[in-house]
Order: sequence, then structure tokens, then C-alpha cells
Amino acid sequence: MVELEFRDKTKALIDSLKNICAHYGLGNDGNEFKIITQTFLYKFLNDKFAYEAKKIDEKVANAGKWEEALVAMSEGELEMLQLQMGGDTARLKPHHFISYLFGQQNAPDFAKLFDDTLRDIALTNNDVFAVKTDGGAKVVLFDRVSEYIADESKRDAFCRAIINKLVEFSFERIFTQKFDFYATIFEYLIKDYNSNSGGKYAEYYTPHAVARIMAAILVPTEQQGKVKNVSCYDPSAGSGTLLMNVAHAIGENRCSIYTQDISQKSSNLLRLNLILNNLVHSIPNVIQGNTVLHPYHRDGKDLKRFDYIVSNPPFKMDFSDFRDELDSKENKGRFFAGIPKVKAKAKDKMEIYQLFLQHIIHSLKPGGKAAVVVPTGFITAQSGIDKSIRKYLVEQKMLAGVVSMPSNIFATTGTNVSILFMDDSNKDKVVLIDASNLGEKIKDGKNQKTVLTQEEEQSIIDTFNAKKPAEDFSVTVSYDEIEAKNYSLSAGQYFDVKIEYVDITPEHFAETMQGFTTNLESLFRQSRELESEIKKQLLGLKYDN
Repeated sequence: MVELEFRDKTKALIDSLKNICAHYGLGNDGNEFKIITQTFLYKFLNDKFAYEAKKIDEKVANAGKWEEALVAMSEGELEMLQLQMGGDTARLKPHHFISYLFGQQNAPDFAKLFDDTLRDIALTNNDVFAVKTDGGAKVVLFDRVSEYIADESKRDAFCRAIINKLVEFSFERIFTQKFDFYATIFEYLIKDYNSNSGGKYAEYYTPHAVARIMAAILVPTEQQGKVKNVSCYDPSAGSGTLLMNVAHAIGENRCSIYTQDISQKSSNLLRLNLILNNLVHSIPNVIQGNTVLHPYHRDGKDLKRFDYIVSNPPFKMDFSDFRDELDSKENKGRFFAGIPKVKAKAKDKMEIYQLFLQHIIHSLKPGGKAAVVVPTGFITAQSGIDKSIRKYLVEQKMLAGVVSMPSNIFATTGTNVSILFMDDSNKDKVVLIDASNLGEKIKDGKNQKTVLTQEEEQSIIDTFNAKKPAEDFSVTVSYDEIEAKNYSLSAGQYFDVKIEYVDITPEHFAETMQGFTTNLESLFRQSRELESEIKKQLLGLKYDN
């Protein structure tokens, strides 16, 4: 009950920040999401600081106003307190606190003070909280928020409205909440902003069902709490849904996240997601840039390899402007199966997922595991790069299996998808699941999507992890069997074809055949009558001038 109350209060804060934006003419504006996410984050970091300070220092915990206890500290005492805090807590000074700004809201140029405060927090915490670009530039934590208001005369009032809203309640009581709470809040926070509008890759939102299935198969229950000091990577990370689920299954303090994504918007959302989920230590590994053209993460000159990789890459996209740059000596090993050709009349249909898939295979550590969303056509294509990739996976014995999902599992695309699981340590049986008939179809805005029940999700997970054959649902096959089927990874091609034999008497056989004959004679008679009628109609046609 308490958790629901926290969740509703947090959602109410998000709604009220959106209302302020709407009141100042920024409703559904391209900059609204920056204001909402950054002011939410400022509040979150402020209250996280208070929460951690109270855990460490009794004077702060027992003070009527925690801010006053911190203001009374000497510079040395404050520094010592901050050193004792965890690495996921932003370093704040007394003039950074929301309560300080609240007390200064009638000062002239309040908007400038508000912006200066946010920028100072960003610069003070740049080493930990800044996202890097593939060119080495840093994308800092906060912008000058008031400057999104075009009318300068309204900026002070806008910032006052935000501060008055932020001061109304505290986030402190939510820091004891678990992963599912933060996943819900994050989804609510970005629901209006995480679309593919004008999009390059990675802004598609991966449904939680897909994310949960991927995480639970990559890190089965019996391994949770036992895996440690591992690296998790997503080369088209979007807002990080897949990585958050995998990190939670492993344990947030047992893994490091590495990402790359071409979208600045997605990288900012991902940073927010990492902060909410106690993965601040991984923010320096968040790179904004083109993974296919400029893969960033390296060990020396070689591309870095990872223990776990998850990805929902874009399927089709025009990359003709840099396609020829990829065809280099350096990329021969990475794009071992080939680089898609430019489609002269449909450049936007170039199969970019084939490049991501090869990059993922190349980036997997020996013994590593990966789960990648692919178009279902990939698993059966009988020629080209798709088949070459599947052949490679079979020859290298690094497949775990495939789950073919129901249509419309993504509301944003009608493309049928499957989840390809790789496991470099699996030299035995491969699991193929046909889950295409599961789920319930519901309306999602203008789109229709398919939603799996919790029982269906669990059935997929349990069947895969137990390598359990089930009639018309799953099979386990050897690498040799896959090779014999032309490297097809479609479960349906391995299901037994059942022919039912029924014993009948000669009399029953004669009666059945007589029924067929009578039915055929009736159909032939109708056909002759129709033929005669058509001829009659044709003879009656006359030519009119």
C-alpha cells in the first residue's frame, strides 16, 4: 500500500511539471522532455544526498531541517561526509539545495540563479555524471533550463513555479524501493518522449515482456547472486530497458554497464535510468555515437569484448552515406558475413540489423552470452548475409536458441520478431520455441499490440532454461540437425508431422466415398448451370454507339 502511495505521488510530481511546461507554452514542445527529466533528476539527486547524509551523520538525521545542519558544517566536515557517501550520490554544496533556491526565489534574475545552480552541480559532478561522445566531448548533466522559454520576461516565474513544486514533497522514502518500482516510474517519466519521431536508431521502446524474457534466460534464477564482476553491453542501447533488466538479474553492484547509441536524447534518458537504478558507476561508459561506424569501447587497439550483450537494434535504416567506409581491412573480422548493399530505390530499407548482429558476435567474450531482437525473417532466410551469420553461429557452436514472438509484440512495428540467444559455452542442444500463438491482442493508441500474460512469459523462460520439448511449442535440436535443415532456426520446421490413422469398416468406407461422389456431382452440376448462364448473358450483349 505504501509503495503504491509513493508511486502515485511521484507520478503526480511528473504530471505537475508537465502542467507547468504547458502553462508556459512548452506542452509537447521538443524541449519539454529536457525540462521534465532534468528537473526531476535535480530533485532526485537533492533528496538522495539528504537520504545518504542522514544515514551517515546523526546530527543531520535528528535536525529539524537537514539543510540547516549541513550549512552549519565546516568545509572539512562536509568534505568528509561526502567521502563517506556512495559513488552514486552527487556531490552537492549548501547553495545547491532546493531549499536554498526556494528561499531566494524573489531575488532579481532568479532564472539565472536557477540555471547557474544546475550548471554548477553538473560541472562539480562532471567526472562521474557526464556522458561522452565518440569524439571525446562531454554531455553534462544539466542545461540552462530557463532558456527554453523564449520570452525572457517569463523565465523567473517559470523557474519559481518549478522550485515551488519541487519543494512540496520528498523523494527520500522511495530510496528503499526495488527495481520494479523504478522501472515503472522511469517508464511513466518518458512515456511521452520515447518514440521514433524523426528517429535514427535506438529510440524504439522495448516492451518489458521482451526485456524480462531476455534477462531471465541470460541469467537464470539459480545463477542470480553468483555472477560477479561482469561487463554488460548494448551497442544500440536506447533508454536502457534491456540493460536495466539484465543488471538487476545479475545484481547492480556486480556488473558494469557499457553502451553506445547515436541518439543524444536516448543517451540522456539512459543516464537518468542508470541514476535511478544505482548504476551511476557505469555512466562514464555511456557513449553517444555511431556504433557501426565508430565503435568506441576498446581494449588497446582491439574492440572490447563483453560477458553479456543485449540489444534491440534497428532493423532497416539508410546508412548509404557511410556504407563504403565500413568496407575496410580493419572491419573484415567484425563484418565477417558481409556488408549489405545500397538499395538504389529503397535506401531506408537497408538491413542495418545485420551489421549490429555481426558487431555483437565479434564483441562477445569467449564463454559469453547474448540476446538480440531480430526480424523473424532472419531465422529462415535461405541466402545472403542472414544465412551466412546463422551458418557461422552453428559452425562456431555458440547458439543457445531462438524464441519466435507473437506478431505486434512491439506496438510501433508490424514486423514479426524473434529473440536470438547466443551462448559461446553451449556445445550441446539448441532450444527453439514458437511462441507466436501466445498473448492477447489489445489496442495501444492507434496501434494494436500483443501482450503476454505473466504465466506465458514464465512458460517461455522455464521451457527454454530447462531445454524442455513441448508439442507444437518447443524442440531441442543438435547443431548437426540444424545444418541438415539448411541452418533454419524456426521451431516449426523441426516439429513432428503427425498423421492420424483411423480403422473403419468397408461399409463405412463405401458410405464415405459415396458422400464424396454425390457432393462432387452436385458441384459439377452447379458449374454447368453457371457456364450456361454466362453464355446466355454474353449472347444478350449488344453494341451501343
